[in-house]
Amino acid sequence: MGNLNVAVLGPAGYAKDLGKKGTTSDITFYNLKKGEDTVTFIEPTRYPERLAPLFYAVSLADVALVVVGEITPTLGEWVLMLDEARVERGYVILQNYLTQQEVAPLFRGTVLEHYEFVDADPIALRDLMLGAAHARPSSQPGADASGTIPIDHHFNVRGIGTVILGVVARGGIHKHDTLKVYPGEKAISVRSIQKHDDDFDWAAEGDRVGIALKNIDSDELDRGFVLSSDPNIRTGAHIEARATLVRYWPAPLAVGTVLHLGHWMQFIPARVEAVRDDGDWRQPTLTLALEKDLVYLPGDTAVLHYLEGGKLRIAGHIELA
Repeated sequence: MGNLNVAVLGPAGYAKDLGKKGTTSDITFYNLKKGEDTVTFIEPTRYPERLAPLFYAVSLADVALVVVGEITPTLGEWVLMLDEARVERGYVILQNYLTQQEVAPLFRGTVLEHYEFVDADPIALRDLMLGAAHARPSSQPGADASGTIPIDHHFNVRGIGTVILGVVARGGIHKHDTLKVYPGEKAISVRSIQKHDDDFDWAAEGDRVGIALKNIDSDELDRGFVLSSDPNIRTGAHIEARATLVRYWPAPLAVGTVLHLGHWMQFIPARVEAVRDDGDWRQPTLTLALEKDLVYLPGDTAVLHYLEGGKLRIAGHIELA
């Protein structure tokens, strides 16, 4: 069996013809299942008025489906987000007689340059995505495996208790595992695991899961919290990191600028406290003071957003050490 997480960037509700509507908030999930293969489509419901849902949808994705009806600043923002988040696999549907030659200049030099152009037939699209899911089977993790799951939704279920929804970002977990909740490191236990409404004893990287937890109330959680047994997890509200700014960024970042740092399901305000560029202002080393702790693994990247940027709200990315 395999699972594929697909960010759908296009007209609102486009994914309704591809899967059954599931959880909805500022992001909406649509689920497709055939045999043991599953696909989760994610739409940024409250975008473009809010930038965070676009980041969340892209952050969760293995693959993107980009539906282009016209060349607009919104399309440009999709391209920047997908490129900064390094969603390297994807598909493009062109509408309104747009041609590949017309979008090629916008895609050039980004991950979208390598996306596959496909037709809009929903049946063919479902088969394509299920085939891609089947090609990346989920394997049972070893008994000593560690796993990391960022939380995107959480709630109480009568008779079950606290349930979280998320995608396994790294490694794998088993039923009855003890995990820590970050930030804070509170120890909790995995009561049960579901994948697309079926009970499982385990989940592996890329799986979309619902996990019932022991020893914690839903009120103690928040979107962006992370469940993990990985000893390498780090947290911090003061970060120094190498940044790479997008090619369209007009000027060096200034001390005092308030950015938003996007990583997994976290979207955290961060004030620039110091900038050192060593002669290349597009690749500065930034000292950032975050509003709250960031949870990450060394070697991860995080996307930099500038909400006051008008038509240019994506600034670049940083490398987390």
